[in-house]
Amino acid sequence: MEFDNFDTDSFLRDHWQKKPLLIRNPWRNWQNPLEPDELAGLACEEEVESRLICQTAKGWEMEQGPQHEDRLGGLSESHWTLLVQAVDHHVPMVADLIAPFRFIPNWRIDDVMVSLAADQGGVGPHFDQYDVFLIQGLGRRRWQIGPHCDGDSPLVPHEDLKLLAEFEATEEWVLEPGDILYVPPGIAHNGVAVGSDCMTYSVGFRAPSRADLLGHFVDDMLDQIPEDDLYRDPDLAAQANPGEIMPDALARLHRMTLDSLADPRAFARWFGMFNSTPKYAEMDWRPETPVEPDEVRQSIADQALLSRNPASRLAFVGDGADAVMFFADGACFDCGAETADLARQLCGEDALVLDTALASVDAAIDLLTQLCNMGCIAFEGED
Repeated sequence: MEFDNFDTDSFLRDHWQKKPLLIRNPWRNWQNPLEPDELAGLACEEEVESRLICQTAKGWEMEQGPQHEDRLGGLSESHWTLLVQAVDHHVPMVADLIAPFRFIPNWRIDDVMVSLAADQGGVGPHFDQYDVFLIQGLGRRRWQIGPHCDGDSPLVPHEDLKLLAEFEATEEWVLEPGDILYVPPGIAHNGVAVGSDCMTYSVGFRAPSRADLLGHFVDDMLDQIPEDDLYRDPDLAAQANPGEIMPDALARLHRMTLDSLADPRAFARWFGMFNSTPKYAEMDWRPETPVEPDEVRQSIADQALLSRNPASRLAFVGDGADAVMFFADGACFDCGAETADLARQLCGEDALVLDTALASVDAAIDLLTQLCNMGCIAFEGED
């Protein structure tokens, strides 16, 4: 799917992480990529994360998936919403919704959550800590936008849901199929279905917190520091009061701590692996039968289409003039001149046909074979 009329530069300048924006159907030819029954079927699968949220006389209730067919079939005609996470991992046409938003770096993309709501269904007024594009797929939904919120904003007491105790709408729209609402982090919003079979596709983006970056990076560095790397002070001099921690000692301790975190290349390697770890790392996408290098060579020679698994996360960092650190689902591959361009291609395109010359490049065949056997990529015709 593609946008027919959307000004990326003005959006990034005026709205991205600044203020909401209603985008009336910008698609060249909008088509809803998933039927309600298909979404309900996904919600019943064990490996798919889902939630059912109902508004009853007792208040808001949430049921974690997997859902049960009888439960979904017996729902009332109003005031419920079914939320299914990472639908793009399982439905290629939903994964295609991400393509028009590639002006945001891939490493920021989280997933596409899909909601199906009955009349008056919603999840209540809330705010998120991430950017989201809310695409109306089917039916109609009334969206209300409120003020900026933070960790101090009062919430309704609830063990499962984080609903705002106070919400006053400042803007309101009804979205039709193909319309998009962009909501920046921290902005209160509330969506309510207008009629039945209301489907919304939430293209969500992620941003690591300072605590996550520091905590995970330090944990990784600790594994690499030898036990005998201890504080040393061979130039120690007598001091007037033995109870004082002297400024030069503090400076040395501070430097000792920060030096372990100060290598930009080490940070780049760690972050690439950390950030490319799949959202659902327990999912096994590997082929039933391992792919052999000769099969990869033949696929390249046959000009077979190479596609990326929508659940995989690929990225690269430049590592000198002709080299890159290439990251795939938490693994790092050091790619020199022979494979750097291939790595860039794999990161930049969801599907491509490779140059037949690569069939004679052993390093490229080795990289592609490993990626196929990890389940990151597959040639057309492979299981």
